Amino acid sequence: MYKASPQRREIVEKSKNVREKETKQNSNFFAKHLKRIYPITLQRSTSSSFSISSISLSLSQNSTDSVSTDSNSTLEQKISLALGLISSPYRRETFVPKSIPQQLCQDFNSDEPKRCNWITKKSDEVYVTFHDQQWGVPAYDDNLLFELLAMSGMLMDYNWTEIIKRKELFREAFCEFDPNLVAKMGEKDITEIASNKAIMLQESRVRCIVDNAKCITKVVKEFGSFSSFIWGFMDYKPIINKFKYSRNVPLRSPKAEIISKDMIKRGFRFVGPVIVHSFMQAAGLTIDHLVDCFRHGDCVSLAERPWRHI
Repeated sequence: MYKASPQRREIVEKSKNVREKETKQNSNFFAKHLKRIYPITLQRSTSSSFSISSISLSLSQNSTDSVSTDSNSTLEQKISLALGLISSPYRRETFVPKSIPQQLCQDFNSDEPKRCNWITKKSDEVYVTFHDQQWGVPAYDDNLLFELLAMSGMLMDYNWTEIIKRKELFREAFCEFDPNLVAKMGEKDITEIASNKAIMLQESRVRCIVDNAKCITKVVKEFGSFSSFIWGFMDYKPIINKFKYSRNVPLRSPKAEIISKDMIKRGFRFVGPVIVHSFMQAAGLTIDHLVDCFRHGDCVSLAERPWRHI
């Protein structure tokens, strides 16, 4: 099992604490000031299915004068919860339906929802979970986008199942995919990661991830964030496809070629059109769930909320 050096573990822990503190502060700040503009309530859809898309912020028709102190406290907690889901760097991992409508089941004798047909009964559980919870959900956090870009590049050597099973090892080795920290990795760090048999990454792949982190730090200086750079190509709106059959889902796309060409000019490595398109699919820049998959509607609902872009 991979064990990061004490120095790297300390860096990762500090990075986690800072990010958690920032998320909490952002939620409290928005909750405090949004109430001054208009009262907001957190509503749950009456639909039989529940997902994050069924939670919404809506204008209250009641006057703020009629709200008691307890109600104000509850309201603030609800606003903080909703905004926390928006700003959390790993929010995409919480977008899991608690129940599935009967019409989305493959048959009336099964509790299994209908998924994209590349998910079969033989598919590994971690891959199914990745499909159900992460793949196709719009991601806006720089660390998460960097993580997905790095893992998409690993598809040259491994499949998604093999990559996802080692995801936590990758996060520990690459400082939670914080570009600023990864960009500072030296030869000793690269050799240490590449020589670890649990991670199973060639030195050239490790070096590529470090070099890409350096490119991201340059992009951040120019665009403000890696997220703004990537989503700028999309005009901040995901491409919503309605493919019925897996044979219709492309391995590359015109948009992926444009992004790939620009990234290569900026010094990024292992970002050909096929890898970039895989990254776009995972990060929700393009919704490629098949139209009859139960996740298609969830991801589309998230994609149609431009206010989620941070």
